[in-house]
Amino acid sequence: MEIIRVTTDEQLKECLSVRKEVFVDEQNVPLELEIDELDASHQSGHHFLIREGGKAIAAARWKPYEENRAKLQRIAVLKANRGTGLGSVLVQAMEAHAKELGYKGAVLDAQCQAEPFYKKIGYETIPGEPFDDAGIPHVRMVKSL
Repeated sequence: MEIIRVTTDEQLKECLSVRKEVFVDEQNVPLELEIDELDASHQSGHHFLIREGGKAIAAARWKPYEENRAKLQRIAVLKANRGTGLGSVLVQAMEAHAKELGYKGAVLDAQCQAEPFYKKIGYETIPGEPFDDAGIPHVRMVKSL
């Protein structure tokens, strides 16, 4: 397994391919909602990629957010690779990078079905009603780094 902090547009294309398969093809999120300005180039955000045997199998990104927190986004693991710990590895890599850059906390908007996963790795749900994002119910979660 290879964990990569994306530094080329080719690596970014691999990330987008994983995200398209998970969010657009599998979860029916419209492509125009999935891809945004942070995906314009590898320098537009902090993108991460996991490869196994040379094949892209997981991807995510983070961006600066309010109150010195990093906002983790677009966390995607291919269906065949779920339940193997890759999601945790990906989140930990982003948290470590954000902490290295001086960020004190992380925030993410979790799909409600993924809330137990994020709780298991230390995130707490902010009280409030779930909200809709791209037709999928989400909750906001936070963690100190």
